[in-house]
Amino acid sequence: MNITWRTIIWQQFGAAIDMLDNALRACPDELWHSRLWDTPSERPEYSQFWYLAYHALFWLDLYLTGAEEGFAPPPPFTLIEQDEEGPLPERPYTKDELQAYLADCRQRCQEKIEALTDEAAQRRCRFGWGEVSFAELLLYSMRHVQEHAAQLNLMLGQKVGSAPGWVAKARS
Repeated sequence: MNITWRTIIWQQFGAAIDMLDNALRACPDELWHSRLWDTPSERPEYSQFWYLAYHALFWLDLYLTGAEEGFAPPPPFTLIEQDEEGPLPERPYTKDELQAYLADCRQRCQEKIEALTDEAAQRRCRFGWGEVSFAELLLYSMRHVQEHAAQLNLMLGQKVGSAPGWVAKARS
């Protein structure tokens, strides 16, 4: 994969991660554990700011590996996010924990993209929802991160009255 495409992909993927980071930083303490909307069919935690951020980061981390087999998030995070019917984390994760997780995922994402070869981009990745190339999985994951960054920014705008602005490309 040529350097131009790797740079373009990183600039946009990094921007999505930076938007998530900006939302985390902008979240006031009183909103961290609050339900952001009412969803009677889901557990209340699923609509809390901290959980949505954790969910986005967990799947970013997993998708960067390209496989469920052998994946393990760093402590204190666990694999329970993969089980939709299973338990939730034992406790809400702190902003510091999630920001550290985000920084680690951001660095690994940049390294993966910068080192991406045509062969690595074409590697097949299988998940319960389907099979894609690693290159497509990167784009899928970027969309997922951006979806939740936008969701959190919308909630900040509604609950706080302001939200971080658009990030056009990854910060240096």
